[in-house]
Amino acid sequence: MAGMDDRKDAFENKFAHDEALQFKATARRNKMLGLWAAEKLGKSPDEAETYAKSVVMADFEEAGDDDVLRKIKADLAAGGVDQSDHQIRRTMDELMAKAVEDIRAKG
Repeated sequence: MAGMDDRKDAFENKFAHDEALQFKATARRNKMLGLWAAEKLGKSPDEAETYAKSVVMADFEEAGDDDVLRKIKADLAAGGVDQSDHQIRRTMDELMAKAVEDIRAKG
């Protein structure tokens, strides 16, 4: 029975570890996405950092990426930058791959 408990604990630990990595990767992706959008909007470096943090915070509104997509799309549109949902999602996917790669590289 101890073997089953050890196995259960190992699965739970792996799940918790994977969830933590996913959270870190998503937050990193959102920051990079915010910096990408800030550049398109012509923000200064300080404004870009502040804006990127607001994108990270927007992800806590609801589960999934739709809240971040809506924020980026609305902010770009308000700034006169035309980007389709597809273009933004593609950038989100590319930046997620980069975020995961960065986290894995740091070990």
